[in-house]
Amino acid sequence: MLPFASPLMPMLAEAQDEIPRGEGWVYEPKWDGFRAIVFRDGDAVHLCSRNGQPLERYFPEVLATLKTVLPERCIVDGELILPGVKGLDFDALQARIHPAPSRVKRLSEETPAGFTGFDLLAVGDDDLRELPFSARRERLLTVLRATEQAFPTPQTASADEATTWFHDFEGAGCDGIIARRVELPYSPGKRVMVKVKHYRTADVVIGGYRVGKTPDSIGALLLGVYDHAGAFHPVGHTSSFKAKEKRDLFARLSPMALPVPPIPPEPEQKSRWTRTPKGQEQAPWTFIEPSLVIEVRYDYLQGRRFRHASTFLRWRSDKAPKDCLQSQLEPPNAFSLSRIVALATGR
Repeated sequence: MLPFASPLMPMLAEAQDEIPRGEGWVYEPKWDGFRAIVFRDGDAVHLCSRNGQPLERYFPEVLATLKTVLPERCIVDGELILPGVKGLDFDALQARIHPAPSRVKRLSEETPAGFTGFDLLAVGDDDLRELPFSARRERLLTVLRATEQAFPTPQTASADEATTWFHDFEGAGCDGIIARRVELPYSPGKRVMVKVKHYRTADVVIGGYRVGKTPDSIGALLLGVYDHAGAFHPVGHTSSFKAKEKRDLFARLSPMALPVPPIPPEPEQKSRWTRTPKGQEQAPWTFIEPSLVIEVRYDYLQGRRFRHASTFLRWRSDKAPKDCLQSQLEPPNAFSLSRIVALATGR
């Protein structure tokens, strides 16, 4: 038996705007994948998601790899990633969560995933969680045999190098930097690390709204931009308003409601293992003529859409809706993921 059992809430990070500096900090890329804690006990390999869900049935090729690179009995915190032609491919990784065994098998061959480990929590009979991170990291480097399919996350003690990684690695699909204190024990569920993510702004047009928890308020705004041919495309939503602002928005937008939507509705972005509790289903979108422009902040693109809800910054009454173009949402320049793997594997 392992020293402790699944599920285990992973140690978390608090968002900050700047990379922390000073003695005792170490830095690594923030991967764009699925957080997963690996529990290996002989031939049994279990992948525990951040929410405690089992992932192993979706990634048979990762299980095979982990059996060749990890000790027979260990627990490793890390990330499931899927390298694509232009870096990490989160869309393809999400598509791997499929209920049909035949499709799981086919996708494991067509779009194989990998694993990067960043913390060793147990090995053999030893529970390492109370050790400082520096000691756990040193043990990890000795037990995880690095390959291109599974490797220790690159790490640096230089804030300047981490800043370079922050800018360069984005094009390979890494969405920021994680900073850790070397003396930290492993603290499940606590935000004791620091994450610095990429943030950008965009001018977008309000294409509709969703009624909030009370019928006289806004729950979320549907946002869109135009392409060069003049077609309007939904790109995401924002809901970052205070209660009074939501009521004021409803009073302003509800008279603008249209009986027929001028744009296609926004597809819901949900992972296949997420279920909306009964009675908490969201209201449908109410569409308005795209005439109001706002500036929002977003963290990451999935294609040409915001993966997460964006944050409202300000109204842009000085900007015409047709000037809010898709070209704002171009992805960063490509950067070879193999160069990041080379840092980890020493190749």
